[in-house]
Amino acid sequence: MQQHQLPGGRPTILVTGATGAQGGSVARALLNTNRYTVRCLTRNVHSHKALTLRLAGAEVVAGDLDDKDSLLAAMKDCYGVFGVTNFWEHFEKEFRQGQNLIEAVAASGIRHFVFSGLPGYLELTGGQLPVPHCDIKAALENYTRQLDIPASFVHVAFYFENFLSFFPPGKKDDGCFYFGFPQGDTRLAMTSVEDTGPIVAQVFSCPDIYLYRTVGVVGEDRPCREYAAIMSRVLGVTVRYQHIQRDIYGGFDFPGAEELANMFETQRLFIPQRSADLMESYCIHPGMQSLESWLKKNKTQILQVLNEKEYV
Repeated sequence: MQQHQLPGGRPTILVTGATGAQGGSVARALLNTNRYTVRCLTRNVHSHKALTLRLAGAEVVAGDLDDKDSLLAAMKDCYGVFGVTNFWEHFEKEFRQGQNLIEAVAASGIRHFVFSGLPGYLELTGGQLPVPHCDIKAALENYTRQLDIPASFVHVAFYFENFLSFFPPGKKDDGCFYFGFPQGDTRLAMTSVEDTGPIVAQVFSCPDIYLYRTVGVVGEDRPCREYAAIMSRVLGVTVRYQHIQRDIYGGFDFPGAEELANMFETQRLFIPQRSADLMESYCIHPGMQSLESWLKKNKTQILQVLNEKEYV
């Protein structure tokens, strides 16, 4: 895909969440283009991840989404900003933090803001199924549009990396490993979070194509039983998918169970496929990872997680 000349030589792009999964991927991808001065925002400039970014060639500056003045200082002389907020760390406070970020972008005259958002699931379901970590990001997207900020949005699919952390398959007495959601047989869009960065870098490189557009980041779009079959083939163990009813899943004893139950149920009923996002992702970034390629790269790590997982 053709890249277009940006104004003013070597533009500076501020990356928020730069020591996290999405922000770190974006920072590395922007550095790899060698077209930008990459400025990374972090609450702790002395952390190992911050040091790694600095050694890779980034500027690292202190800032906090709770402190709008720190955001304004970090955005000084920036051409672009990548913005990401974290519901699972801050919960309902995410909206206020996102407002601070968006208002700082508006006040700083940023020429291209790329925000990692999500569709509003409450709206998708006609008010039936609230999913705050999606609904808050949708509200922040709307706020960005209300302020008429020159922006693009990315909607990143369910991470493959979730199988290493939040949703590792558990072993049962039959010796098989199982994972389950209220997703039913509806396709579930997935991706490696590592592939967020190359897509965002391309969005920044081609503002005339992507300004005021939403780009889905999707590496796979299959039913969960197909994912289980791929995992079985690559890992050499038997992995199976079970559909768990929304009400049962929502009653599980872990934080966010009801919200995640609503998320999967909304996807089951209202998002039958994301084939257009899948095609565009591979068009923008032909190196997108499939689940199979990701599993092969991370096979040792995921097998270790499976071996450590207690019987369920």
